[in-house]
Amino acid sequence: MSQRRVAGVPPDPQDASPALPTDRVYEAVYAAVIDQRLPPGTRLREEELAQAFAVSRTVVRQALHRLAQDGIIVLQPNRGARVPEPTRRDGEHVFDARRVVECEVVRRLAGKLSATQLAELRALVAAEERATRSQNKQEAIRLSGRFHLELARLSGNPIFLRLLEELLPTTSLLMALYKAPGEPMCVAHSHRRLLAGLERDGAGAAATEMRRHLNEIERSLSQPASPAVPALRDVFSAYRGGST
Repeated sequence: MSQRRVAGVPPDPQDASPALPTDRVYEAVYAAVIDQRLPPGTRLREEELAQAFAVSRTVVRQALHRLAQDGIIVLQPNRGARVPEPTRRDGEHVFDARRVVECEVVRRLAGKLSATQLAELRALVAAEERATRSQNKQEAIRLSGRFHLELARLSGNPIFLRLLEELLPTTSLLMALYKAPGEPMCVAHSHRRLLAGLERDGAGAAATEMRRHLNEIERSLSQPASPAVPALRDVFSAYRGGST
């Protein structure tokens, strides 16, 4: 398993870049899949990525291989790399797995979070709400994923965290393909209800609320959409620079 993020949280493009160029490309592509800047089916051409990041094609190739190993992208012989296009059946599997992992996460956290931890989680939800109100879709999606990952991190089980890191990109791709336009990846008020349950309710009630939340997301998947495919140089303009 690749070591990809500090505390399992997708990076903000404005944060300092990782020390290694391969890590920088890996992190950027992962984040772009999560926040839907790279739609399903997007071709990830080595030369175009190398130009976008101002790195060598060797660096890009290494990052793409790591991303493929972690299930974030697909590498096909003689066809190169692309962002996956998950099916509705894939979605059923993903949400089945998320219910198992995340319901257990909140079951363990119920009634055990410190005041500081609750305050940090509330701040994430508040930031997500601000992004949603301002129609900053990418930021809202990034913060939604960060909220779920932070709960997994707080559970103290690194395997839960790794599993969720692998499930979130496919969830985001499913949202891009099947969710009605204009709706956020998660509804922030659902996150507020989850926090309230974690603070005052028992383990069973918290798990029930998480299951309801994930069911709500899964039910929102409807008809296939056709997301526009952007130029890679535009997607990764904030990351340009650094050594090869």
